Amino acid sequence: MSNATQEKWDRHYQAKAEATAVAVVSDNVHLLPPSGRGVELACGLAANAFLLADKGLTMEAWDISPVAIEQVNAKARAQGSAVRAEVRDLVESPPDVGGYDVVVVSRFLERTLAPSIRDALKPGGLLFYQTYTRTKVSDGGPGRDEWRLADNELLTLFGPMQVLVYREEGCVGDTSRGFRNEAMLVARKHL
Repeated sequence: MSNATQEKWDRHYQAKAEATAVAVVSDNVHLLPPSGRGVELACGLAANAFLLADKGLTMEAWDISPVAIEQVNAKARAQGSAVRAEVRDLVESPPDVGGYDVVVVSRFLERTLAPSIRDALKPGGLLFYQTYTRTKVSDGGPGRDEWRLADNELLTLFGPMQVLVYREEGCVGDTSRGFRNEAMLVARKHL
């Protein structure tokens, strides 16, 4: 990724001090193994990584923004948390093959990384993924369609895996309620 991308996210995280875990993680923690090694990719302030560390996982958190990573490491030190963050461009340095029990991706989409993300999981490992969809009922998220999922695209990207949870409601029914503007997936790599 470009220096401009890093600078954009540095500016974003200089103005932001708090984050919360996304629904795919917070609603599905019951699926986690009791221990293991995990990584949150494009972590931002790593809210998901902190939640998973609280549940017993040793977590890594990677982001292109040094500003975000500095905040994550400071919070981990202050809390004594099992989260270790590093600056990493995922396109140039994807995760190693077979190194993780859990991989989390939220609100980040780089389609070319799908095979690397799947390969980063150990057999039986879990992927928690949530990001924006092109079918939306309100503004928010990226403005360009290339950074949003087409209908059911998340299922296609990770099709060889066992789907445990999938939710994508689009514009069906009462759009003032439900899970809108995003898709979520929890999938298990086959043994």
